[in-house]
Amino acid sequence: MSGPDLAELRAAFGAVEDPFLFARLQDAGVLADVRARGNGVDVVVRIPTDEHPAFEELRLRLTRAAAASEAPVSVDVITETMDAKEAEELGERLRELERRAQGRTDKARSVSRVLAIASGKGGVGKSTVSVNLAVALANAGHSVGLLDADVYGFSVPRMLGVTHPPVVLGPTILPPVAYGVRCVSMGFFVDENKAVAWRGPMLHKALEQFISEVHWGDPEFLLVDMPPGTGDVALSVAQHAPNSELYVVTTPQPAAERVAQRAGALARELGLPIRGVVENMSWFAAPDGARLDLFGAGGGEVLARELDVELLARIPFDPNVRQGGDEGRPASVVNPDCEVARAFDALATRVVALGPSRIYRKELTIS
Repeated sequence: MSGPDLAELRAAFGAVEDPFLFARLQDAGVLADVRARGNGVDVVVRIPTDEHPAFEELRLRLTRAAAASEAPVSVDVITETMDAKEAEELGERLRELERRAQGRTDKARSVSRVLAIASGKGGVGKSTVSVNLAVALANAGHSVGLLDADVYGFSVPRMLGVTHPPVVLGPTILPPVAYGVRCVSMGFFVDENKAVAWRGPMLHKALEQFISEVHWGDPEFLLVDMPPGTGDVALSVAQHAPNSELYVVTTPQPAAERVAQRAGALARELGLPIRGVVENMSWFAAPDGARLDLFGAGGGEVLARELDVELLARIPFDPNVRQGGDEGRPASVVNPDCEVARAFDALATRVVALGPSRIYRKELTIS
């Protein structure tokens, strides 16, 4: 009996996307060998780290590719570690693949949609909304990146439970992935217990690197968790991601709504479209089923009316969301059927349905 068709299998394996590199194995140049082994095959993949951060997912994808071939076989995945020069060359290939996929030769970002999640002040749960919306979009089958631009109060890595830092390949940064969300944060590059004392130009440079030097893999959505207020970061995001859409997070009390108007005013000054308002901590569901307005009522509706946009969601208050954030387990992971998880799923559906605010077509570029 003849052995497996190695050429057919190599083509099938080469078309598999590596969940760590966000590129097909063949395109990334990391599929080193496919060789027969008894009743199966060994697939040798070269990686830039000692361990593949998403090894089980890669193995599952390769197994599925083999099962779909004309002669299904068992698959063993073997990883080999690159040296420093090979890793840097991989980084360059990944950057070129991303630019090619977007039909560009420059280094500007051009993901489908950039969602800037903003608030007028801290304490309204902006990062909670960013993380849970990102996870809800990923659960719905979308490719999602999350940039923690709150350089002074970064919290996204903890809230997502990220278990490994980004991988640096020369000038290219590979973001870690948690719950299907690709994530980069200042928290990966500074001690969590130390203050970040940076002036505007340093913040601007850091955000430029996060946007342009991270290999995001051209996701459908890139969420930007903005710092509270209207400082330098908002200006930098507007410059480096001019196709951003702004979503304003507030809480029900009138004081928060009045402060949140400032974020909307700045967005209009910068020419960023405001797509909607998200009211967080809208009510608390008591054990007897009653809804208690712990933080007042109506703030989201008033803000949406003032900004002339839709109130996209009202997210209930749930102490388990805070606990899940501390433990790195978002609401939809802890309990996908809970009221908060359903609210974020509905918000994700609304955001997708809105569609992009601006349409960019590369064939209309003026040179």
